[in-house]
Amino acid sequence: MSDAKWYVVHTYSGYENKVKANIEKTIENRHLEDQILEVRVPMEEVEEVRNGARKHVQRKLFPGYVLLNMVMNDDTWYVVRNTRGVTGFVGPGSKPVPLSPEEMRPLGVETGEKFEIDLAVGDEVAVIGGAWKDYSAKVKAVNQSKQTVTIDVDLFGRATPVEINFADVRKVD
Repeated sequence: MSDAKWYVVHTYSGYENKVKANIEKTIENRHLEDQILEVRVPMEEVEEVRNGARKHVQRKLFPGYVLLNMVMNDDTWYVVRNTRGVTGFVGPGSKPVPLSPEEMRPLGVETGEKFEIDLAVGDEVAVIGGAWKDYSAKVKAVNQSKQTVTIDVDLFGRATPVEINFADVRKVD
């Protein structure tokens, strides 16, 4: 949908995932799937050392903020603005300002650039970007609409499914 743009919503600190879940439930209840396309809390994987043990943990990139890919109109503005935990859109006054593609690129979020990828379940891929760079694995699932593939990575001795953007993988021949 060409009218959809990425917006930033300010939330109470620590409520990011609750806001995401509440907006997703409202989208489903009000059948707004064609207007609010994606709700995202940007995360990064970091290594922490606690009590002498190293742990890989997910940490929010922007505590207190949620990203929304949506078509801005009165209905969607009202739904998001009146979601419990939301304090408002980021922008001057009450006018939401969409993020530019240049602002979205470092977040690892696609900006309308759709990739066609010739991958199927079972294909071997090499990860060429992101947190799992230089990792290779077999494709477990392909999601064309989200532009992601799911692979299993070895985390703490267990196979853990991870979604990776099409732009960050390359098929191994």
